Amino acid sequence: MRKIISGGFMAGHRTYVISGIGILSAVGAYLVGDTDIFTMLQSVFTFGGIYFLRKSSETKGKKYEKRPRKISEQ
Repeated sequence: MRKIISGGFMAGHRTYVISGIGILSAVGAYLVGDTDIFTMLQSVFTFGGIYFLRKSSETKGKKYEKRPRKISEQ
């Protein structure tokens, strides 16, 4: 049960899955004729922004990891 609550094997990938499904549904709605091109592009850019925002926050944590400061004596 604890594995399900914490996300299991999808723990770090939920945002990417939601963004991908959102983009696919926006394109699908346009192809079916439910939305126009401007609404589709707005949705695609929004979900793409969420994807890249999440991606950039992950790389910042790895690149600039916190290290304890060394205080040198003078």
